[in-house]
Amino acid sequence: MPDLPPLNALRAFEATARHLSMKLAADELGVTPGAISQLVRLLEDRLGTRLFERANRGLRLTETGRTYAVPLRHAFRQIAEATHQVRRAEGRRLTVSAPPAFAVSWLVPRLGRFRERHPDIALRVGTTRGLANFGADGVDVAIRHGLGHYPGLRCDRIAAIAMIPVCSPAFLAALPAVPRVPADLAGLPLLHDAERQEWAVWFQANAVAATGAAGTDGLSFDDQTLVIRAAASGQGIGLVTEALARPELDAGTLVRVLDCAWPQEFAYWLVSPRGMADHRNVAAFRTWVLDEARDAVPADTLA
Repeated sequence: MPDLPPLNALRAFEATARHLSMKLAADELGVTPGAISQLVRLLEDRLGTRLFERANRGLRLTETGRTYAVPLRHAFRQIAEATHQVRRAEGRRLTVSAPPAFAVSWLVPRLGRFRERHPDIALRVGTTRGLANFGADGVDVAIRHGLGHYPGLRCDRIAAIAMIPVCSPAFLAALPAVPRVPADLAGLPLLHDAERQEWAVWFQANAVAATGAAGTDGLSFDDQTLVIRAAASGQGIGLVTEALARPELDAGTLVRVLDCAWPQEFAYWLVSPRGMADHRNVAAFRTWVLDEARDAVPADTLA
């Protein structure tokens, strides 16, 4: 058997070569960009050659890197296809990928009802903030947040999204005045998404001049679960999906700051490769998820 480099180093290189970005490769593989950098460096040391060069706006493959990436991509695709065929032949297993906040607050609390309906299906739930890699990660069906335009995938709309401002009861009580209209939130401590965009859009949707309203200071988080936790601990006002904050709202650790909601253009979608869309387990999960979305009470529909 030849002395092969570590598999995780090969995966890190292949993903980086495909994206020409260590950050995107890290998102795909569920690790940090620093880990990707170390694995690529390890592979270069093992091979004794450079695989990437730094370009003005990112990475560029060396000639050796381009030559090496092609067979690796084919090899990983063959491994993924072979693995997927084995899993399909096994028949009982179903792997679902979902955003962490959606999985924690909406999906997981309902899974008992799926098991009651389909006790023969062995369900595995994984979370990722990036896009699910159906082939490489063996994912059968995924939940995505977006517009539902995903070429090659069947897309079923679960629900639209209502974004509401929330904070802890103590934080609200400590404000100089209780907010009555959206403009009253301008200048207050706000908790932001990673891109610091959602508050600006919310103010715009509520006819509040966006200039300076959302501010640029304050904490920002790359997942709504973290925004919800920060708001519940009194660190500011978070703009969150109503259904994902439903447990905290029901428990009283969060309160709505205003009664106005912002139905986004975006929605949660159930997606699967078209070739797998009619597979028995995928179809069973799709039917159950859409039934759950329809049966949810109005405050918990995401709409």
